[in-house]
Amino acid sequence: MVSYKEIGLTTTADLYVKAIKGKYAVPGYNFNNMEQLQAIIQACIETKSPVILQVSSGARKYANQTLLRHMAKGAMEIIKEAGSNIQVALHLDHGDTYELCVSCIETGFSSVMIDGSAHKFDDNVILTKKVVEFAHKHGVSVEGELGVLAGIEDEVSHEATHYTKPEEVEEFVKRTGVDSLAISIGTSHGAYKFKLKPGESVPPLRFDILEEVERRIPGFPIVLHGASSVMPEYVAMINKYGGKMDNAVGVPEDQLRRAARSAVCKINIDSDGRLAMTAKIRQVFAEKPGEFDPRKYLGPARDELIKMYKYKNINVLGSANQS
Repeated sequence: MVSYKEIGLTTTADLYVKAIKGKYAVPGYNFNNMEQLQAIIQACIETKSPVILQVSSGARKYANQTLLRHMAKGAMEIIKEAGSNIQVALHLDHGDTYELCVSCIETGFSSVMIDGSAHKFDDNVILTKKVVEFAHKHGVSVEGELGVLAGIEDEVSHEATHYTKPEEVEEFVKRTGVDSLAISIGTSHGAYKFKLKPGESVPPLRFDILEEVERRIPGFPIVLHGASSVMPEYVAMINKYGGKMDNAVGVPEDQLRRAARSAVCKINIDSDGRLAMTAKIRQVFAEKPGEFDPRKYLGPARDELIKMYKYKNINVLGSANQS
């Protein structure tokens, strides 16, 4: 077994203590490859932001679990070499089985999410508690989920949103012992979060649910999934250079900033990273159709990601200068 402590990682529970006091949200950035990881780390070093490196089940299969561990270790070495002391957690995003969570814990993850939201309440409690009992023996944090987000992200897919029921959160937290809770208040996975008719605005997040959850479990860390803004400039760039992303729309940034000032301690952003990377690669291919050196298109994509992540830390999450 490899402990996250050997890699130099921090648990998400430790990060959330500071986030609650500071009224900001720690970024939960998903990555699948080296360039994405480099961009996340560089952006957070430059903005002095703590960060949660997130790996989905699909990303873990894609990148290889052994390589992932060494990539995380390499990231921590880069931080040291830069003279930075930002805190980093390595987190399993949307783990759906006990076995997967155990495997991640045994290979160096400092935090895991067990997503039992598709199960009945009692079954979700049983599954989540089982993961918590194993994780806590090894000092690893656990995120649970109540409510279902619509949309598609990797292997997670739901057609409809089922809002979190505030009256269930106290019992769930008490019975499971989770360290944080992902709730559903209107965010959605993917780049097509809302089906809007011409002239319609994005529906506001259900802050009434969030406020009631806060009232029932004061000071408890809350997580928002599916919180990419689907930044219009990247959608426009993708479409300009041959892509086709009609009606792609995300969560307004002002609503995310409001959420970050509340009990929401982590905001997950995946699609915006994919969009920024894809937009820049498409631009290079369109403007230089003879280019075939991956460094010449992945390099500019990485630079764009750094720019985007810095913007998120400073202007949306409030996590800059918090590490």
